[in-house]
Amino acid sequence: MTPQLIGYITTFVLAAFVGIEVISKVPTILHTPLMSGSNAIHGIILVGAIAVTAASKGNLQLWLGIAAIVLATINVVGGFVVTDRMLEMFKPRRQSDQSK
Repeated sequence: MTPQLIGYITTFVLAAFVGIEVISKVPTILHTPLMSGSNAIHGIILVGAIAVTAASKGNLQLWLGIAAIVLATINVVGGFVVTDRMLEMFKPRRQSDQSK
């Protein structure tokens, strides 16, 4: 293990702990607006994953980059799906739906 790899792993683990700690402190009612607001950040992460994968020099870097792209894409799409469902709750119902 090189010192650079140890630094990357340390940064990843610390970022995971900070992320879990920050999200766990958010009230449940704010999770959906928080997710919709963070979609822009996830989009930047996706672009970064694509850029890093394009510059990969070995098979391990390539496969880790592809995994990062897939996970970031799932995160972005999931954020938009949840946001869309939240916005559907605030649309007025049609007359036929209200009579049920």
